[in-house]
Amino acid sequence: MFKSFFSKFSKNIGIDLGTANTLVCIQDKGIVIREPSIVAINNRLDQIIAVGEDGRKMVGKNPNYITLAYPLVRGVISDFEVTEKMLKYFFDKIFADNLNFVIRPKVVIGIPLDITEVEKKAVEDAALGAGAGKVYLIEEIMAAAIGARLPVQDASGCMIINLGGGKTEIAVISLHGVVISKSLKLAGEDLNKNIIQYARDRFNLLIGEKIAEEIKKQIGSAHEFGETREIEMRGRDLISGLPREIIINDYQVRESLANSIATIIDAIKSVLELTPPELVADIYERGIVLCGGGALLRGIDKAVSQETAIPVRVADDPMTCTIRGISLLLEDRTLLERITLPSANEEKVIR
Repeated sequence: MFKSFFSKFSKNIGIDLGTANTLVCIQDKGIVIREPSIVAINNRLDQIIAVGEDGRKMVGKNPNYITLAYPLVRGVISDFEVTEKMLKYFFDKIFADNLNFVIRPKVVIGIPLDITEVEKKAVEDAALGAGAGKVYLIEEIMAAAIGARLPVQDASGCMIINLGGGKTEIAVISLHGVVISKSLKLAGEDLNKNIIQYARDRFNLLIGEKIAEEIKKQIGSAHEFGETREIEMRGRDLISGLPREIIINDYQVRESLANSIATIIDAIKSVLELTPPELVADIYERGIVLCGGGALLRGIDKAVSQETAIPVRVADDPMTCTIRGISLLLEDRTLLERITLPSANEEKVIR
């Protein structure tokens, strides 16, 4: 009786635990946190001194006694303890003005397609350790499809590609499930590294990740456009060791990204080749949907459409597709139960 009474006051939480960013939503309130997945640790005091945006500001500027930890690599937990502390920080931030945090919330978390049982257990344990009462694990790509308003429940195929920070997931979905899928360990962070390597090889210039990411956002593209765009690229000259600035254009950036974009497109083709013909016909009619931060790269939809001969569109606000899908699942208990994955450690769930 008490459990039923107190559950009315519990806030259900949704989490998109990403390599680059973590987004958190609350039932009836929507997205309340959107922060980088970075934790700054003071090694002298063995304390966490910054999480999220505050930690991101320290990238490339931290002294030796401060370590910047990235608790998620390719969408999976690489540092369990730091991930748990990061989640607890976000939970505390949400419930800072709420005395009812003694009522442990139900938490829905999106996980990658190719996650192992050990990695799945790590996600559950981290959320439970941070204060969750019960954890529901769902596939991120399913949440993204729901967030993009695709008819995942229909007996017809829809194709979605989630271009994230640490991984790219490609899936064909029908009848509440993933029919064919492929996961690549190649995504937004790798595109930044492509630009860094290009600057090093072509100009003998060493640039940082933040500079590379800004160049990608400002003039990066996957398809040729009529106008030429340029931007300053600042870094350290590898020959003289002194600061140097050069002007780089969109053609050069596109050249640096070409191999990675081609790899992603080849993976999309390989998934289409394995898809049953009935579903391929549906995909050809409905088109392919792109989501995730990588979908914001200019011309990526045109490049994919040109190579696959299938219409391609970018979802509305592609960076929040997954968390919006999770938010919808918080409201639809029936759909949540249909797509929730089996728990990796049911005995540890606090009831």
